[in-house]
Order: sequence, then C-alpha cells, then structure tokens
Amino acid sequence: MAHKTEFLYLSEKDTIEAGVLNAEKCIDNAEEVFTLLSKGDYLMGGSNHNSHGLGLVFPKESPFPNMPVAGPDRRFVAMPAYLGGRFDVCGNKWYGSNAENPKKGLPRSVLTVTLNDKDTGEPLAFMSANLLSAARTGAVPGVAARHLARKDSEVITVLGCGQINRSCLRSIATQLPNLKKVICYDIFEAAAKKFLDWEKQELGIDGEVILDLEAAVKEADVITVAASRLKPLYVKDEWMKEGVTVLITGPMQTDDSFWMRSKLIYDNVRLHEAYVQEAVESGDIAGYYKGVIGGPIYTLIDAGKMPPLANSTSIGEVILGEKPGRQNDFERVTFVACGMATFDVGLGYDLYKTAVENGIGTMLTLWDDPYQK
Repeated sequence: MAHKTEFLYLSEKDTIEAGVLNAEKCIDNAEEVFTLLSKGDYLMGGSNHNSHGLGLVFPKESPFPNMPVAGPDRRFVAMPAYLGGRFDVCGNKWYGSNAENPKKGLPRSVLTVTLNDKDTGEPLAFMSANLLSAARTGAVPGVAARHLARKDSEVITVLGCGQINRSCLRSIATQLPNLKKVICYDIFEAAAKKFLDWEKQELGIDGEVILDLEAAVKEADVITVAASRLKPLYVKDEWMKEGVTVLITGPMQTDDSFWMRSKLIYDNVRLHEAYVQEAVESGDIAGYYKGVIGGPIYTLIDAGKMPPLANSTSIGEVILGEKPGRQNDFERVTFVACGMATFDVGLGYDLYKTAVENGIGTMLTLWDDPYQK
C-alpha cells in the first residue's frame, strides 16, 4: 500500500501571518505549556528527560583546516522535546550561532523548528524559528508578569537592549495595565537609544535612556534582564526596591543577599535540577555554573545557604493554584527562566495549526511512497 508523506513548510513571513508576533496569544500558549510542565506531561533530552539540549561546541584548535574553531557564541544546539496535553507532538529546535554573523547581514543565531508525528516520526512541519524562538522567550516572562508582578507597577527597567528584550518587553507590557515608563539600560548607549525609539514607536510608552546602572534600577517596579552572556551585569541588592519583580531571561550577577531575600519562582524546577546534575557529571561544577543563568543560586544552595531545589516552586504550580506566588506588595519576587524546547514545540504547533486552517505556507512532499519499507 502506497503511503504519501507531506509536511508544511513555513517561512518567516508565513509565521508572521500565522500570528507569531501576537504577544497575547503567545503568552496564553506559554501559560498552557507551563501547566503541562508542572503536571509532568512532557519529555526533553538526556537521561533525566530535562536536558536543555545537546550542544556541538568547537575546539580551540584543530589540525583539520575546514573544522570550525571556538569563537564567541559559536555552537550548534539540538533541542528535542515531546509535549503532551492537546499538543501531543514531538519536535526539535535546531540552531547554529556565531557572534560574527551580523557582519554578514545575519542574526547571531539561525533557528528552525521541526514538528513530527509522535508515533510514526513523519514530519508535520518545518518552519523558520528566529521569530518563534524570540516570541516564546518573551512570552515566558510575560506569563510571569501576569502571575507575579504587582498590578500597580508603573515603571519597568530593561537591562540589555537587544532583540530578546524587545520580545520580553512586548509581552510583559501587555500584563502591566498601569505601565507608564520604560527605562532603557545597555552598556552601549546606541543600543539603548535604538531600543527606546523602537518601544515608543511600537508600544507608545514614555521612556528614557539611563546609562548609570544604579539609577536605572532604583526606580523600577519590574526589571527584565536579557543582557549578554559575555558581559553579565552586576546589580547590587541595595539598588532594588521592595516589591520589585525581577524577570531573569539572561545572566545577572548580584549580592548573595538578594537571592536569599527574594521569593524565587522557577520556570521548571526539574530543568534546574538537571543543570545541577549535569554540572556534577561535568567534573567542573564551578565552571559549569558560570555558564548557566541559575549558577549563582545553585552555588548558594550547595553551600547550604538556601533551601534545596526540591523545595522550590515552578510557575506552573502557581498557575494551577498548588503553590503561592506573590503574596503581598512588599515581597521581592524573582522569576528565573533558562529556556526549554517544550515552548518552541508548543508555539510551533499552534502556528502550524493556524497555518493549516488558513492555507498559509507550502506543502512539500517527503515521498509519494517510501522506497524502503
């Protein structure tokens, strides 16, 4: 019996038409994914089923002339996942990254997402994923803002004025009904000014560039962190006011006292436990911790200065009403997110379904009948 297999190809333009830039829908999608994570209805790679992904990292030197060598942000990463619930699909985000790409007119990372039938393995869709990945990255702190930020928050400070924080602010702003001011901080003044121009045009919110980090932070009711991994910021505990909500999407250094005094909510505690497991297996715990967003927290936990991760809270548990989130306006609440392929698969699935329903994209044939059976 012949078995034809087709899949849907979605270009970047197609994903826009399918709604990848609709922040509210992306937040709703991410919120649903969070509930599945807390229920355990998902799988990712690794023996612990929670590995962020498998990275191909190049050596510092190579005797082979064509083999790439290490450079800033130079790597390939495969991020597979199964997502349950109504999604019930497997997928993989695949990306290559190189800090030299902008010189060639390219984004730093080039990303794609593939969706596959969970039973047969047949491809369902192959799509451009730079906007998808940015949208789901921004939607994650958007969900956190929905459930953890004070509703009277008026000032948000953006630490790191790159593309990722554009997506974060686009989402977070939809969840802050009283937002009146955006403060833009970056180590590069030009980047901060460009970000401010963008947000005024797209979001229409008043704002200013502040190049003094302390001054930029002191006024904030909400802080979104998506600064460079190569130059992490050091934000002093004393600069942040009571009741602040800190949404961490990129690395941030701060005083131990801040982590210890803040109510920490994680994207998924199991993911952070997997990071710790992988750090132990690496044989260089301190070195591994330096490369991940939650490293400063894990260090304090290992030293016995903070409760173990097993006693911590995932935001899915807050959404489901199983554990408390913010309990008063004076708590400092910090949300820590490290990125999971489940969100790429979840958002990719909804874009795929929307595209199918609206005739968006191009159907491609894998085979009319497989040559080998």
